[in-house]
Amino acid sequence: QVQLVESGGGLVQAGGSLRLSCAASGGIFSMRTMGWHRQAPGQQRDLVATITSGGSTNYADSVKGRFIISRDNAKNTVYLQMNSLKPEDTAVYYCLAGRYYDREYWGKGTLVTVSS
Repeated sequence: QVQLVESGGGLVQAGGSLRLSCAASGGIFSMRTMGWHRQAPGQQRDLVATITSGGSTNYADSVKGRFIISRDNAKNTVYLQMNSLKPEDTAVYYCLAGRYYDREYWGKGTLVTVSS
């Protein structure tokens, strides 16, 4: 069983930056693809970024060039550095741990609010 706890959300002005963290416990972290998704009010949950066990990254077009996903396997933590934030980035951000001989796991989310 993997537990994921997100942190780092908050209120920021447009153009500002935040760094989200997702700390994992239980299970095997280093072999999993990790990801960040987000869900704005009344919207579906969408992929933001993923990072494989080997460090390959993938980003949604809407955040390319502004967000950076990274991981520290020694700390069982994945990060999302968010720069040049826009009001449309306002959402609850969720951490996802991909399958590794088991199932996916989701965190409970952290709220990011970007004011204009």
